Amino acid sequence: MAVWDDLVGQAKVEEQLAAAARDADALVTAHAAGGPDPEASRMTHAWLFTGPPGSGRATAARAFAAALQCVSPDRALGGAPGCGFCDGCHTTLVGTHADVEIVRTDLLSIGVKETRALVRRAQLSPAGGRWQVIVLEDADRLTEGAGNVLLKAVEEPAPRTVWLLCAPSLEDVLPTIRSRCRHLTLRTPPVEAVADVLVRRDGIDPETAHAAARATQGHIDRARRLATDERARARRNIVLKLPLRVDDIGGCLKAAQELVDAAAEDAKQVAEEIDVKETDELKAALGAAQGGRMPRGTAGAMKELEERQKRRRTRTQRDSLDLALTDLTGFYRDVLALQLRSRSALANTDVQDALERIARGTTPERTLRRIEAILACREALDRNVAPLLAVEAMTMALRG
Repeated sequence: MAVWDDLVGQAKVEEQLAAAARDADALVTAHAAGGPDPEASRMTHAWLFTGPPGSGRATAARAFAAALQCVSPDRALGGAPGCGFCDGCHTTLVGTHADVEIVRTDLLSIGVKETRALVRRAQLSPAGGRWQVIVLEDADRLTEGAGNVLLKAVEEPAPRTVWLLCAPSLEDVLPTIRSRCRHLTLRTPPVEAVADVLVRRDGIDPETAHAAARATQGHIDRARRLATDERARARRNIVLKLPLRVDDIGGCLKAAQELVDAAAEDAKQVAEEIDVKETDELKAALGAAQGGRMPRGTAGAMKELEERQKRRRTRTQRDSLDLALTDLTGFYRDVLALQLRSRSALANTDVQDALERIARGTTPERTLRRIEAILACREALDRNVAPLLAVEAMTMALRG
């Protein structure tokens, strides 16, 4: 299986990356032989992958990183890099390659300290691979200071270092950084392509796979979770019932509270799975006594861990809320399609009765204002408005 097989519905991007990987392979081979650089190479030192959530930005970046490290003997016979089977490809895809650093964050931002550590690593020569590759999956979460630190490394790259940055859009990255990167845009995969992947790779029955792909409108990870996780389906059903519960002020406030509480419960479940393990590992590393007594001078390290866990819970809660708001936007998009007699396929056919009831009871203009209210709520959450306050304002705006 080639490394590109994980890219769903991205034929153009796959073609561009495969061509760049071939040129990168020729470049390294020429250097090893002491020859000149190949002319008109499509390889460059910095790439920016953009696309909507679920398009597979990080998957494309990791696949490209694997192709850059490919050591398949077939290359000497004209084979394309990125076989998916050699040691370079395999270790990159599973995250254990010594010369590939994959950076993803479960916090709200990436700060200066973490970015400086990446820049220092980027200056090193490859330890055993063909390139030193830094994959930054959340480049949109760089603080302004961190972005300025990264800019210097992108402006003056080491000879065998490649930066692969991922962000939802160009506007999410500093102009000075994006102007120095080669830009690749991924699209939302077609519903049929996502359903096919769920059936072929995850063994999900075709009917469930198609329903999940349609409901998530091509978001691969969400579709897989919806098809395999009963809790995710139950949570989505609650969200899609919200439009029928906001007829009065009391219903609006209650629905908002339940939405925020559900997101907080998600954050709590993640914390229970991860926080205890992290705390125990740190205590052991710091030499805690059998009874749990910590050595002197270690309070600062424990406090730093607690702060990090708190920030992670905040992001998990916001991500869960954002997912609910995405489902809600999809509901009203279907309502608008019914009102305008659009030929677009409905995403939420499992609640078609509710869609038709809302469509009959209001106008397209009102539906658009409701969608705008949901988008305004998402923007408020991005500006650190208290979640309950933002969601209450939204549910009041949704009131019939």
